[in-house]
Amino acid sequence: MGVPITFMDKFNPLQFQIINMDRPLMKSKTGKVSRFKISGREIFARIIIKHKQH
Repeated sequence: MGVPITFMDKFNPLQFQIINMDRPLMKSKTGKVSRFKISGREIFARIIIKHKQH
């Protein structure tokens, strides 16, 4: 899930795992240096997180 950088204020390491930032993840997956896009427009920086399963 991509969340805004402001998520870090509420980050709970017991609940979520940080995977990567959007630009490095996009580059490693597609070879392109870009932010994620909505309707063709780049969105602000996102942190990619994963919910931890208990």
